[in-house]
Amino acid sequence: MDWDKLRVFHAVAEAGSFTHAGETLNLSQSAVSRQISALEESLGVPLFHRHARGLILTEQGELLHRTAREVFAKLSMTEAMLTESKEYPKGPLKVTTTVAFGSTWLTPRIQEFLSIYPDIQLTLLIDDNELDLAMREADIAIRMNTPRQPDLIQRHLMAIRFHLYAHQSYVKRRGAPKTPEELAEHDIIAYPPDARAPFANVNWILEVGDPPPGARRPILQVNSMYAIYRAVESGLGIAALPDFLVDGTKDFVRVIPEISSPKVDAYFVYAEELRHSKRIAVFRDFLVRKVAESHF
Repeated sequence: MDWDKLRVFHAVAEAGSFTHAGETLNLSQSAVSRQISALEESLGVPLFHRHARGLILTEQGELLHRTAREVFAKLSMTEAMLTESKEYPKGPLKVTTTVAFGSTWLTPRIQEFLSIYPDIQLTLLIDDNELDLAMREADIAIRMNTPRQPDLIQRHLMAIRFHLYAHQSYVKRRGAPKTPEELAEHDIIAYPPDARAPFANVNWILEVGDPPPGARRPILQVNSMYAIYRAVESGLGIAALPDFLVDGTKDFVRVIPEISSPKVDAYFVYAEELRHSKRIAVFRDFLVRKVAESHF
């Protein structure tokens, strides 16, 4: 198969349209379409179903897409290893983590890291969904649960504690509960029970103190810990928040302070193939040092 045509096919399959693939490849829509038609003709099979709303892979297209993803992921991995400096860490580094952790704890510390390692081109992918490290969607993941993918190296990074928080404006308006039983009389912000949770026991605020079923009905359910934080900040109600999210902020009040959640372990995760990468090593060591300074 022609490598140029395979590269175009991979881009189209990932993007789902000729137009978006063309933007990625810096080619016109017609040029992309011609390349795909030529590849289909050379293989003798259709690779896409074409319809008004976009493109859908055929069965043969799905098979080629799986193989192409693996090939390009391996090529990307090899390129990263070949460009790795033996003397000094340099080159691209993609890091993914959750929206809450990435936005509030990690991003403010990046300036220091890049001042030490200016030749690393760092990309942060802030996403509550887990990206596929094996397919090189990211090089490193900081996750709040044990990785499910095989062939990944993981290192325990920190244990995160959660407490119940409200904003001062809410406390002035509604008062603060003194016992878990009193939570039934307050506005609670929680995670939707049918949403994919970023870690276990995400809704422990609804269960602490073993209340009767249905005793605590959330005023708002939202599938983002950062959005829950912003809702609390607006004075809407009480929520279980990680301490790092509230640390250093003003006007947040810890309610029923003797209550805390089971700890949530965060892991530093990367692919086995990157075991000897200097970029991975220096970023890991930097994070370990910053975690120690933060007294998690």
